[in-house]
Amino acid sequence: MPPLINSLASCADSPASTLQEALSVVPVSRVDALRLIRCPDAELPELLAAGRTAKERFKPGIVTYSRKVFLPLTNLCRDYCGYCTFRRDPTDPGAHTMTPEEVLAVARHGEQLGCTEALFSLGDKPELVFPEMRETLRRLGYKSTLHYLEAMCELVLRETSLLPHPNPGLLSGEWIERLAAVSPSMGLMLETTNRALLAPGAAHDNAPDKVPAKRLRTLEEAGKRKVPFTTGLLIGIGETAEDRVDTLLAIRDLHERYGHIQEVIVQNFRVKPAIPMAHWPEPSRGQMLRAVAVARLLLPNINIQAPPNLNAPYYEELLDAGINDWGGVSPLTPDFINPEKPWPHLEQLRLRTEARGFQLQQRLPVYPEFIPAAMAKSGLLAKKLRAAADTRGLARRAA
Repeated sequence: MPPLINSLASCADSPASTLQEALSVVPVSRVDALRLIRCPDAELPELLAAGRTAKERFKPGIVTYSRKVFLPLTNLCRDYCGYCTFRRDPTDPGAHTMTPEEVLAVARHGEQLGCTEALFSLGDKPELVFPEMRETLRRLGYKSTLHYLEAMCELVLRETSLLPHPNPGLLSGEWIERLAAVSPSMGLMLETTNRALLAPGAAHDNAPDKVPAKRLRTLEEAGKRKVPFTTGLLIGIGETAEDRVDTLLAIRDLHERYGHIQEVIVQNFRVKPAIPMAHWPEPSRGQMLRAVAVARLLLPNINIQAPPNLNAPYYEELLDAGINDWGGVSPLTPDFINPEKPWPHLEQLRLRTEARGFQLQQRLPVYPEFIPAAMAKSGLLAKKLRAAADTRGLARRAA
């Protein structure tokens, strides 16, 4: 009996059926996932093989990515996360809110380079605490940051071929519906379900929008409205292996109820010099590989992504663990969340992907399985989607 199977012998299910279920694209149980995510190094190759096999049953032969421009609409934010260098107070160096002219200039440049996604990242409702942001919005002619975001998504949609994908933080059901009219998909990282990370000195100390229940509520509101949503977990911010499994299970529960989770990102924390967590240990390569493989086995029919720039130089090994997507990669703009980690060149990404036996293909910000429902709607968004997607639901432009 292989060692990994043998190590599961005390599980409620028989050992053979546990691995057989994983290889048959049936989600593993919580107890099995906890054992797998803590497996010893000697058993890691078998875990990775199970993850890769599950990926191949889901989407064989290909790995996707989205060619994007990164639009940091505003870096003002009312949350103070211990790992973040993106956020600013209004008086901090580098504090900035993009103008409509800046947004459109970057989007048009990206269009010339074959980009199909306009990723909007921004601080969560900064106008609630910063009068400077309220003044900026007044000068621009908008009531709130979300009103401004909505207008900028509509601007990019109307004036370019790019499709917006906003990541605006917590959202009400009403705002999800409004943004869904101008973007085919959107995102919110769950990050963790562990409330202990809200404690003084922890990663989410003084971050009111990182309460897990609030983030789960936004994800559920999106599910009720059938809006394709990207979410995910952060690895290495003070959570335990058990927390990682429970976060994935919370995502699985939402998807089983609503069927709207288009992608789960497994993102690893990286140390930066000027953050409260500057001396925090980064997750190891083995921890990342285990988390990805267990994510695949818990979520066999959901797209699993891990950022290549945060996992250099070994990022191609993540393909062996079961990812089927590299996320957004930009030929133009930096990763403003992790500016010290440049995107890989697309040709290098293609070569490394092919070396692992997969074909790299460019997708849209919304995944192919969610496109028919979006195309069935009327209006500008559906028209733009029909122009952007090929017969498989991938981007018309070649990878």
